Amino acid sequence: QVQLVESGGGSVQAGGSLRLSCAASRWTYVSRYCMGWFRQTPGKEREGVAAIDSDGSTNYAASVSGRFTISKDNNKNTLSLQMNSLKPEDTAMYYCAVMWGCFSAIQALGAPSYRYNFWGQGTQVTVSP
Repeated sequence: QVQLVESGGGSVQAGGSLRLSCAASRWTYVSRYCMGWFRQTPGKEREGVAAIDSDGSTNYAASVSGRFTISKDNNKNTLSLQMNSLKPEDTAMYYCAVMWGCFSAIQALGAPSYRYNFWGQGTQVTVSP
């Protein structure tokens, strides 16, 4: 089993930045995979924020495009999300997740939650107006 632990969340004023990190016990047990960042607020469906596949291709939700950057370090088994120009609407619990057998970051971003094999416990991001 892959264990994921998120960190880096916190409170920040609008316009500020945060960098989220997702540490994995190991990257993956399969050759094709996707890693993603998701967020959720009470009463809302979980939203895919950014995804990266095993080839390094990325995909972003329109709401964060140009502001967030997803990256991975295979040697350190770490997934990151650099969040710049934060807005109050970015406030949410952020989760990282792994999908085995994924070929496309574009596909991963819109995939249902059950397609993801492992999830972290989440880290809270709060952006003040």
